Amino acid sequence: QLQASGGGLVQAGGSLRLSCAASGRTLRTYTVGWFRQAPGKEREFVAAMLVQNNHAYYDDSVKGRFTISRDNAKNMVNLQMNDLKPDDTAVYYCAAGRPILSTVSRPSAYGNWGQGTLVTVSS
Repeated sequence: QLQASGGGLVQAGGSLRLSCAASGRTLRTYTVGWFRQAPGKEREFVAAMLVQNNHAYYDDSVKGRFTISRDNAKNMVNLQMNDLKPDDTAVYYCAAGRPILSTVSRPSAYGNWGQGTLVTVSS
């Protein structure tokens, strides 16, 4: 199981750090992705750490502001979010799977999902 944590209320320009913890799985053997879903919108890709090459991939909307990283000692994957904007408001989900590079941004490529954590950015 995956569990996302670290969400909260922050002012625009602020920072939050989300964490994805796993039980019963070794996250370093999976690609871990972060997705988000705002009210009335579809779930969208945010970032992923691809297990095949240990590279990070980001949606253009968060490049330069968000950083995904692994903490293998704690079996966790973190998402550091800086310079947050009101448009970043959403429920953030972590997911684990073994997508190939061309599918890393597709929710359907991940088979394991956490319950989500709410991030609210006020203007």
